[in-house]
Amino acid sequence: MSSGGMTGGVPLEEMAAPGRDGQIPHGERSAADLEAVFDVPVRISVVLGRAKVPVANLLKMDIGTVVELDRQVGEAVEIYVNDRLVARGEIVLVENRLGVTMTEIIKAA
Repeated sequence: MSSGGMTGGVPLEEMAAPGRDGQIPHGERSAADLEAVFDVPVRISVVLGRAKVPVANLLKMDIGTVVELDRQVGEAVEIYVNDRLVARGEIVLVENRLGVTMTEIIKAA
């Protein structure tokens, strides 16, 4: 098959070869390069805090039970995408709903 062939009715496009460091030059990237993954679902999790609770206390919990977490108000929260830490952020209130604003992006190691 040639580089200008068709796959399932979709024309193949030639991609720029990565540089010596394995990266495509920044000037050649665009939002269209990511179009193929726009509809891929990902799971986003925000860790507000953690707590250890004995099973006996867990079974006694009901609606309205308060669980004390190991974080303080104003501390950074961790943001995970598909169980991978990608950022830290802060909890915000937007139109009476909780949200998260990213304050730091975690670079891949």
